[in-house]
Amino acid sequence: MPTILIIEDDQVIADFMKVVLEKENHTTYVAHSALEGLSMYRMWPIDMILLDLGLPDQDGLELLKQIRKDSEVPIIVISARDDELTKVEALDLGADDYITKPFGTPELLARIRTTLRHFNQRVQTEEEIKLIQNGELCVDIEKHLVTKRGETIHLTPNEYKIVQLLAENVGKVLTHSFISKKVWGPYTNESKTLRVNMSNIRKKIEDNPLEPEYITTEIGIGYRMLDKQ
Repeated sequence: MPTILIIEDDQVIADFMKVVLEKENHTTYVAHSALEGLSMYRMWPIDMILLDLGLPDQDGLELLKQIRKDSEVPIIVISARDDELTKVEALDLGADDYITKPFGTPELLARIRTTLRHFNQRVQTEEEIKLIQNGELCVDIEKHLVTKRGETIHLTPNEYKIVQLLAENVGKVLTHSFISKKVWGPYTNESKTLRVNMSNIRKKIEDNPLEPEYITTEIGIGYRMLDKQ
């Protein structure tokens, strides 16, 4: 099982997560400060980091930025900060997901499983990834084709780009700015166009666009393709 580093200064929360993860047979290390966490990360082979933002010696966002300079290790931010700006900043800095305290055991374990599965898919080469199957939805990267229950879904080129991007990052929240830059280029801000495209995509791929099963909105932040496996 993957080895997980918990960087959390609250002893009670850290102990709770450690017990939960060890019951799932994860090897876990616990650090109570940014400096200690960075030392452990560099010392041990870590497969995932659960990162609190309110650390005593350094803001967790700065530590996230440090780690992302030289590593793509999966990082889930776990924080009491629930404002949209902080969530967007963490995700744009490279966090794979963001959980707001308080949280339950099922949510924590589900987010960990999804993030690890997404990371394992991401590290495959492009040649290896030909098809992305997510529930009844299939994205054929080689043919630039999306099908549902075997039926072709007719998308515009930009709609296809958005669906492929979400499918390649299934389970992960992608911010408005991240999607816009990937689809329309680094110097554009197409948030309104993105909303229009997303509305059209939902009409095409969802059985009920008002109750989406595949693409959910993270209000004020972005979009997430739910993992249907």
